[in-house]
Order: sequence, then C-alpha cells, then structure tokens
Amino acid sequence: MAGNKDLWWRRWLSIALRTLHIVGVVLAAISFLGNGDHAVAGVVLMLLSGFALFALDWWQRPDHWREVAGAFVLVKLLLLVAMLLAPGTAVFLFWFLVVSSSVVSHAPHDFRHRRILG
Repeated sequence: MAGNKDLWWRRWLSIALRTLHIVGVVLAAISFLGNGDHAVAGVVLMLLSGFALFALDWWQRPDHWREVAGAFVLVKLLLLVAMLLAPGTAVFLFWFLVVSSSVVSHAPHDFRHRRILG
C-alpha cells in the first residue's frame, strides 16, 4: 500500500469494508442455507462492500483487474449469477466461493498480483 496514492485512512477503510463484506456474506449465506429473511440485505451489503473494495484496489493499482485477485472478482460475480439461475447448486457454489475466496485473498502476494489478462 505504499505510494503517492496511499492515504492514512485507506487501511482502516479497507478493514471496515472487509468487515461489512463478511457480514453481507453471512447474511446471504443464511438465506442460501436456511432462513431467507435477510437475503436482500445480505446480497446488497455483500455487493456494495465488494465493489467498494474492488474500487479501492483499482484506485491503488489501475491494472488490478488484470491480476489474479482482480479477475477473480468477475469469477465470483459469475458464480453468484449461477447460484441465482440454478438454485440447486447454490449450496455447493456458496461453499466453493467461500473457500476459493479465502485462498485467493490469503495467497502470497506474487500469486494474487500475477498478471493474467493483457
């Protein structure tokens, strides 16, 4: 996060957004795996915080979308659409998303930021 675009509050904003993102994922999971009372709130919170995180990363590194971590955002969105179109696969796809997202987000820097597009 070093560089001329780095602001002192960026780290805390990122932590807050990641926390909100996890809350959204949990609320969405409740709807996919059981009680659907919080489905809309969870999906909206998950999407808004996810897009905000992507925007922060993109602002910091304009080529972020060409890297594994940035391109993986598109994969996650496509899998979310698949969950909606094929509800029978929702539980499997949900857990696949949780596991693969954890792997990509905690992978070594050289892997996450490896350029794969363009």
